[in-house]
Amino acid sequence: MKHPHPPHVTLVGAGPGDPELLTLKAVKAIASATVLLVDDLVSDAITAHASPTARIIHVGKRGGCQSTPQAFIEKLMAQEALAGETVVRLKGGDPFIFGRGGEEVEHLQAQGIAVKVINGITAGLAGVTSLGIPLTHREHAHGVVFITGHAKQGAADGVDWVALGHTAVQAKLTLVIYMGVSGAAHLQESLLHSMRANTPAAVIHQVSLPTQRHVVCELQQLHDTLVREKLASPSVIVVGDVFKGLLAMQHSETVRAVAAY
Repeated sequence: MKHPHPPHVTLVGAGPGDPELLTLKAVKAIASATVLLVDDLVSDAITAHASPTARIIHVGKRGGCQSTPQAFIEKLMAQEALAGETVVRLKGGDPFIFGRGGEEVEHLQAQGIAVKVINGITAGLAGVTSLGIPLTHREHAHGVVFITGHAKQGAADGVDWVALGHTAVQAKLTLVIYMGVSGAAHLQESLLHSMRANTPAAVIHQVSLPTQRHVVCELQQLHDTLVREKLASPSVIVVGDVFKGLLAMQHSETVRAVAAY
């Protein structure tokens, strides 16, 4: 039987969580799907844009938890697309920023399946913006680095945090670290070899959701702060001088509170 259209899959970025941060293109793609493969961090408020007749398949991908094997997800996408379904792979954040979108594109294209990608707002941008802080600033940061704190399992070429810290200082960069909570102690220790101990750092948990929480501290306090505040995944860690003003304000409030006491 001839398919009504050539097999294709659309990778859609669902953004950080808030359904109002979806793009119009994303909403249209979700509504047109007959099959949606949905990540664990994508909320019901986002899948509500799907057609009532669409088949929604949850393929959980949450850092630090048991996940659906990537190979199974790729096989399922290809299988549904080749069967003539309009397939949307709905991924948290942006498909091409630590969403394994590149791997999925390669796998699908190798089977003759066309792929379209619709960008989503990534958590590193949305989280920092929610605090009124820019990722770049003429006085404090000339650029930004998005980097993962969680290397591929079994990989020997993990991030050289000491070298990255040197580069961040010399080039005045903001570091946005995804999936770094579990390795925060090592990350902190390594960065302290090349960055000031009082470099501002922030941790933003459950970005853009009503349950969002954040802390701002000095780099030397990062791990202890995470433990004390019980901040876990999903969180982004941001290190850089763009948080100088917020950290100074926090210190001033602490001093006033102590004086009042």
